[in-house]
Amino acid sequence: MDYKKSKAPKNTPTRDMNQMTEKVGNVYETVAIISKRANQISQALKRELDNKLQDFSIPQDAIDETFENKEQIEISRNYERLPKATLMATQEFIDDELMFKVGSRDDQLK
Repeated sequence: MDYKKSKAPKNTPTRDMNQMTEKVGNVYETVAIISKRANQISQALKRELDNKLQDFSIPQDAIDETFENKEQIEISRNYERLPKATLMATQEFIDDELMFKVGSRDDQLK
């Protein structure tokens, strides 16, 4: 998924928990589902950022000077501007973009 095109808001809006728990039926399971997805998103973004910044790493052991690379700074700023992983996961949950199993039920909810 391209997280840069996420429809998630950058600010945290107030959500109606009764409406959000309709799919699952339990507030705690809803929060657990969203938090697991947020962790997945966060790890994917971290891997992606690390791969992009790895091109700028200097393999020397002792670096006396700190080099400022404008491309590296711009890449970091782009990732800082993205919505937080929890906001992205919540938006995916609201938009019915997540597949998950709840409790001991055998059926998958969407």
